[in-house]
Amino acid sequence: MTQRLPAFPTIDERHLDRRLYPHGVAFVDGQYLPMSEAKISVLDWGFLHSDATYDTVHVWNGRFFRLDSHLDRFLTGVERLRMKLPYGRDKISSILKDCVALSGHRSAYVEMICTRGSSPTFSRDPRQAENRFLAFAVPFGSVANKEQLERGLHIAISETVRIPPKSVDPAIKNYHWLDLVSGLFDAYDMGAETALILNTNGHIAEGPGFNVFLVKDGCLRTPAFGVLSGITRRTVFDLCAELGLSATAADITRTELKEADEVFITSTAGGIMPVTRIDHTAIAQGRVGAITRRLMELYWQKHEDPVWSTAVLYPS
Repeated sequence: MTQRLPAFPTIDERHLDRRLYPHGVAFVDGQYLPMSEAKISVLDWGFLHSDATYDTVHVWNGRFFRLDSHLDRFLTGVERLRMKLPYGRDKISSILKDCVALSGHRSAYVEMICTRGSSPTFSRDPRQAENRFLAFAVPFGSVANKEQLERGLHIAISETVRIPPKSVDPAIKNYHWLDLVSGLFDAYDMGAETALILNTNGHIAEGPGFNVFLVKDGCLRTPAFGVLSGITRRTVFDLCAELGLSATAADITRTELKEADEVFITSTAGGIMPVTRIDHTAIAQGRVGAITRRLMELYWQKHEDPVWSTAVLYPS
């Protein structure tokens, strides 16, 4: 079906009053809006069926980190779900930058979303749906708070099994989180702060919005099967190559994770975050490891590097 393309929006003087956007800015239906006014229809398949894909990129000190990588993954997901966007890559990039600039936030959590939308005739045929693009920028938030980043997170391993990759491809970022939410409640019941769940082979998979790495004898390993290949996960491989460290993707058992020299998790929402307790087992005597600290330091240094980051042009 032919989809009418909305005109590409521009920032006018009305948008420059940042008092309109104290909590963030959304882009919905061709307009920039305060987050409190950003809405979708209850008939949208993104809401009714989790039929959507998205990606999240963060801004730190006024610079997007690895924006191109996030756009690549988002556009790949849209294509593989047979959705169509009303804007091209460059315009989407501009919309994301405008959301941040209008919000005034120097550190932000920025999301781009494509939903299946809904059919004007309420058809159950997804080919009849009019796909929708949305975006927003809100203040930056982390999986781990300041205290947890300093002393390390306490994680529990849930018996919950991740949705099989043959059912929902984890390479396409999606909102199918009921397995992850179930794992979170298991972790809370065990007195932990967040969770890891298992893949269909019984090995460690991932957590709610993050990948996990172990360090053993100076070598790094992260789960390979049934997980999203996170951009921060990929960044760790890049940093390890720069530091001359071995890093591989392979199966990890819960015993191997608990017997690791160091453990950390990775997410756009927080970067590289140390783990010092898994279930009731202390990792590295409960202290953040040296390799984890080095990777954390280098990770944040890269945020100022123009090869890795993109500046936001804020209104004066």
